Amino acid sequence: MRIVAGQWRGRALSAPSGTVTRPTADRVRQALFDMLLHAPWAGRDCVDGADVLDLFAGSGAMGLEALSRGAATAVFVEQDRAALAALRANIAGCRAEDRCQVLPLDVRRLPAGAAAALVFLDPPYGMGLVGTALARLRAVGRIAPGALVVAETGRDEAALEVEALAERTHGAARVTVWREG
Repeated sequence: MRIVAGQWRGRALSAPSGTVTRPTADRVRQALFDMLLHAPWAGRDCVDGADVLDLFAGSGAMGLEALSRGAATAVFVEQDRAALAALRANIAGCRAEDRCQVLPLDVRRLPAGAAAALVFLDPPYGMGLVGTALARLRAVGRIAPGALVVAETGRDEAALEVEALAERTHGAARVTVWREG
């Protein structure tokens, strides 16, 4: 697994062993960021200078990819110990500690904080955690009005009840993108 583009292009990322964490494949990240950069409803401005929130962060690949492509800051939320070790190693490997905050906790306990303009949600498949996470983000003011939200769910899961700007399937994954009202 590697950073696909930007200042850290080609940098190898660690992933925790085991099956608890399911890192987003390089090709899926590439397809997603290509879509964001070229879509009429997004464009380069959706990443450049953005404050990013990466929930269920795992290795941190999504947030680090955004930072590599010009995002200003990233907050990573992850509770699994092995994933946290990989996440911290990846942040250190990119020398991005000054632009990152790691919150080692359950997303449902996320405290109030700065609102993000770009949000990645990549929960374990089949557990219905996207809605739970969104409710928490809204309750504690962590999602900016008009924020771009990207959620990865299982391909066979019920579609999210959002007004999707785009929805793509990649293998076992379904990626849904929308703007927060």
